[in-house]
Amino acid sequence: MKTNQASIDFLDSKALPEPFILLESIISDRGSKYSVSGGKVMDREEIKSFLLKLKQPKKYAKATHHSWAARLSRDGKIWETKQDDGETGAGAVILRIMQKRNYVNTIVVVTRWFGGKHLGTDRYKHVQDATKLILEKV
Repeated sequence: MKTNQASIDFLDSKALPEPFILLESIISDRGSKYSVSGGKVMDREEIKSFLLKLKQPKKYAKATHHSWAARLSRDGKIWETKQDDGETGAGAVILRIMQKRNYVNTIVVVTRWFGGKHLGTDRYKHVQDATKLILEKV
């Protein structure tokens, strides 16, 4: 009998090993610049702390977008949250990659400084590439 429920194997789940990892200036396109950050988080407070730490430097406080997603494992369940921060659909792109690669207790933030020219759908590819880069890097 076939079911529509997704099977989640918590034993195979992964997490970023450090509380804060930052890869700067990884993508540049038509004046827009991207960085990606990520880290191990265990609850909502750690997500908030991560975002505050990221935005402390003036350079990051002035960024146009901080799109992010986080997945937490607690009591045998997965909790997911995301934020586009004005970059429509970007949080969902990040979350989808984290789901496919089974990352939990992890946050990934893609930061963009708008360069004056709209990127159209290329921006989704950049968000995807940035997310994959940090998850593969560690």
